[in-house]
Amino acid sequence: MNTHVLPIIGYHNSPLSQKFGVPRQPNLVAVKSHIRFVVPYGTPDAFVGIERYSHLWILWQFHHNKEQANFRPQVRPPRLGGNDKIGVFATRSMYRPSGVGLSVVGLDRVEVVDNQVILHITGTDMVDGTPILDIKPYLPYVDGVNGATGFDKPTGRNVVFNDKTHDEFDVLIKSGLLTTDDKALIGELIAQDPRPAYRQSEIGVVCAMRYGAVDVDFVMNEWGVMVVSGVRVI
Repeated sequence: MNTHVLPIIGYHNSPLSQKFGVPRQPNLVAVKSHIRFVVPYGTPDAFVGIERYSHLWILWQFHHNKEQANFRPQVRPPRLGGNDKIGVFATRSMYRPSGVGLSVVGLDRVEVVDNQVILHITGTDMVDGTPILDIKPYLPYVDGVNGATGFDKPTGRNVVFNDKTHDEFDVLIKSGLLTTDDKALIGELIAQDPRPAYRQSEIGVVCAMRYGAVDVDFVMNEWGVMVVSGVRVI
């Protein structure tokens, strides 16, 4: 088997420290995060001109995957309900030979601290601590293909915060642990229904999503609405 070792140029930092809750595709939710680089890749010289681009391609590693002894040619993607098998190369499944992910993200800003770049981005589908392998500019005239076909953007669920949770969030926001933007993003993340496909019909079962320093409880009611039912500091 031919192999090629790719250097890790940096690491992704995000409030989403667990796979549960991370959007299944990029740009579904405008989660703010940033990338810190490994020396020498964070030198400002390597980023001269990057501000002219609104979006970037990020090549990264699925570092939470369990090692696979053998190649699995087919997977069960959540987009198809988690039951139907299709070819791994016809999906964006994390279980692939290289264990490499590819995401287009928004470029927020470039920060330089101690002569090292911190790249602030939005809309990632990467967990906290994800190893970064490469960064390239997104070019709309070639990367945005007119007439391309595939699945449509999934429709999110309705989300409501019960009165108790509104009060709990108010306390955390006043303490500085969360912001009103964090609260809005948490609602958007839950609207994507992070539960596994085989559990997305469950009613009344409480799930917890970790965001930064808090765990957020939510449950789907009989009308298919996601009710945020609690938030607690971990």
